[in-house]
Amino acid sequence: MNSPSAAKLRVLFVDDEAPICDVMKLELPRMGHDATICRDGESALKALEKNTFDAAIIDLRMPGLSGWDVVDHIKQVSPNTEIIISTGHGSMEAAIKAIRKGAYDFIPKPCKLVTIANVLRRVSDRRILTNKAIALESRLKAVEGKTLIIGQSPVMQQVKGMITRVAPSDSSVLVLGDTGTGKELVARRIHEESHRANMPFVAVNCGALPEHLVESEFFGHRKGAFTGADTARKGLFEVANGGTLFLDELGELDKNMQVKILRFLESGEVRRVGENDVFHVDVRVVCATNRKLEEMVADGTFREDLYFRINTFQIQLPCLRDRRADIPQLAKSLVARYLKRDEIPENMISLEAIETLKAHLWSGNVRELANAIEHAVILSGGQIIYPEHLPMSVTNKVSVAIHRQPEPLQIAQPEPKQEDLRTLREVEQEVILNALERHNGDKPQTARQLGIALKTLYNKLNQYEAQGQAIAG
Repeated sequence: MNSPSAAKLRVLFVDDEAPICDVMKLELPRMGHDATICRDGESALKALEKNTFDAAIIDLRMPGLSGWDVVDHIKQVSPNTEIIISTGHGSMEAAIKAIRKGAYDFIPKPCKLVTIANVLRRVSDRRILTNKAIALESRLKAVEGKTLIIGQSPVMQQVKGMITRVAPSDSSVLVLGDTGTGKELVARRIHEESHRANMPFVAVNCGALPEHLVESEFFGHRKGAFTGADTARKGLFEVANGGTLFLDELGELDKNMQVKILRFLESGEVRRVGENDVFHVDVRVVCATNRKLEEMVADGTFREDLYFRINTFQIQLPCLRDRRADIPQLAKSLVARYLKRDEIPENMISLEAIETLKAHLWSGNVRELANAIEHAVILSGGQIIYPEHLPMSVTNKVSVAIHRQPEPLQIAQPEPKQEDLRTLREVEQEVILNALERHNGDKPQTARQLGIALKTLYNKLNQYEAQGQAIAG
């Protein structure tokens, strides 16, 4: 597919000559833009009270309010509007004054339509770059790593295949899965494999938006639209123009906003809060939720028509406990990420630690695994990770069956023996004593590594001594 076309602009054209206004009323839409035509400065100010414009082409000399008055007003109420000065009384002084007032360009009259079209094309390109910058800033704040879908288990191979099939289209996608399964990574991967890859990717957590600002966040607002709206602001749909908008936790939106989202999906139209006019944007929407939308439809808390509209293509992400075979690869990738390396040695995570990770239930899924790995990397000092480096929440929730398998370095192992099933207390004792031995009996350092209070460590050691266990140090 071809790349999305240049952004459509909302253009304010101000000139006191009726023939020119009549021509521009026809020609600006032919150039692909929405046009508001004003014959004098007073009507231009009224238009600015109702709507925000991307560009304003202004004649300087008009009866009543001059073009300079309109320029000054625009700089106050809509500083992001690109101002283009057009006058038959052009001079170097006027051009310099226009630039000093922040004008984007200066066009002397009479000017050709192709000149106006070229100037607006540059404005459009500039708007696209600005939106990309805003989207990139949003992405950098939200991103938790490379857009890499890790896992070779059958269920993850199926997910990857579905991404490859749906990405080239413009269809809406609904990504389902528990918290922490990687829904945003899937959405971002869909974007990067699509023809929109060079345009903005904007992610928003619907559940994190303040209720009274949700509509403004999505659709933007004009200056003065409500208390606190000190400047005009673009909405997320406008920022994502030409690209992809990822709506995470869509089920958290109230039904009033659900109606507005549905209206956008059906029309592509955006109306900023406090404005009268609508404008079109080209945005692909990918939605995600960990809630049961079908049940919400049944109990009336989620609109059925919106559910059908967003559910054109559905991708269900598995829980981590349902793809335990992927845990070693995920863990190694996370270690490499925290150490800022492209790869790590095969034995960077001990087999005992891998078995401990695979035995855990992972109610928080990959996000919980990421936190556990970060904890382990810190405690291990960037060296080999053993079970005692993992959080106690991971090592204490199960009675671990340790399977001694050949190390990656092919070190000779004793003859296999019957599986050693031990209690949680025995596993805890082994972890603590091994950590103490590694630190040559240094109890404060051992306590810090294990993430427990020094007093707790002493209590544990006293218990072991009472049982006749020799303690190092």
